[in-house]
Amino acid sequence: MSAERAARPPRRGQDGIGTPLARAFRLVQEPPAAPGATQPPAHRLRTDPEAVGEDLLKLVLTVVELLRQLIERQALRRVDSGGLTDEQEEELGATLLALHDRMVELCAEHGYTLEDLNLDLGPLGPLLPPAR
Repeated sequence: MSAERAARPPRRGQDGIGTPLARAFRLVQEPPAAPGATQPPAHRLRTDPEAVGEDLLKLVLTVVELLRQLIERQALRRVDSGGLTDEQEEELGATLLALHDRMVELCAEHGYTLEDLNLDLGPLGPLLPPAR
């Protein structure tokens, strides 16, 4: 069977899959708009410098918060494994608390809360886990 497929020449100008593929695309094309129907406005990006700057700031804060939470989870794993001294645990706890407080301050400076940084990833759910 595979020898027959290999020996069969491709359809002229369509490499063997063109016709079925063209039919499939015709089936999924959007039907033409009814005469007199109004088109919804196109989704436009806000490109003014102020909006772009704010969006970039929010994205950076989101990435920093994600990294902070990952570091916190890793630190908790290390504490739970028992591989740290009491002094190291205290230092780690103080550092994580300081990082959290600084993130809250940075968000407040720019009019955000930590909850504002959580991106909705659609079917995957939120980027950041819910606050404990």
